[in-house]
Amino acid sequence: MNLSLPPPDILLGGLVRGSIYGLVALGYTMVYGILGMINFAHGEIFMIGMFACIYALGFFSTYLGTGVATSLALSAFVAMIFSAGFGYANERIAYRKLRKAHILAPLTSAIGLSIILQNFVWLTVSKNNINFPRLYSEPLNQVAFTIAGAHCNYLQLLVLGTAVALMALLYFFILHTRLGIALRATAQDQLMAGLVGISVNKTIGLTFIVGSALAAIAGVMVSMYLGVAGYNFGYIWGLKAFTAAVLGGIGNIPGAVLGGFIIGMTEDVTCFYVDAQWRNCVTFIILMVVLILRPRGILGERVADKV
Repeated sequence: MNLSLPPPDILLGGLVRGSIYGLVALGYTMVYGILGMINFAHGEIFMIGMFACIYALGFFSTYLGTGVATSLALSAFVAMIFSAGFGYANERIAYRKLRKAHILAPLTSAIGLSIILQNFVWLTVSKNNINFPRLYSEPLNQVAFTIAGAHCNYLQLLVLGTAVALMALLYFFILHTRLGIALRATAQDQLMAGLVGISVNKTIGLTFIVGSALAAIAGVMVSMYLGVAGYNFGYIWGLKAFTAAVLGGIGNIPGAVLGGFIIGMTEDVTCFYVDAQWRNCVTFIILMVVLILRPRGILGERVADKV
């Protein structure tokens, strides 16, 4: 075991990975905050964003001849639209008719939809991983600058900067806009929100749309960062993001972000000190210890008492 301090590059990699976990975790925590339910199909929405972006890149570069930056931006937008559409359909199919049913009904429905989406991509797109076009990722792998010995390339800077900016934007949206106030009111009491003129169904649908769009951007960044996309990525990354949401305090937006960074840093530091094969084990041990000491997560849970 290496007992020296982890290199700055390891810590930077943990922050980048953690920012993605946090971005995906926001979708879990938003849905739980407003419905008191876990959206287990959220990971597959994340995965769909990956494939939508890759195919959109092929279309824009082949048929429209757009530049690299323009194609990437347009493809990321297409991925957001696709994932938002699937997320809204998920709410209509798996949740809307089952809100007042036993808690196991929407849970089972969401798990079933997750399996359907994963197998649909497996059967119709590819059983193997698909490479992300290097034309769009390789130029970003050049070192942008060095801080305290950490070599940060443009891709890491893009991932970390985009994730943090979107998290901050969502936090501002929730706290300082009329739609954000409607979301918080619906999370507090759906009946009273409806009585004061808030469309509860539209507000809940908006929650799924926003969370799914954020997951799509995270999927695009993961496929760029790793260079591949696979049908099972939604399960792997979705489970880690859900763990981050629980660790930070599910239902709490800052908690989801904090949990994501903790999970990301834990994984990379474990890889350095022990071995990559131990990172999942160490992550879930930390989760269990935190939940034993603080059952509501690190930052608590703001909306669970109503459920």
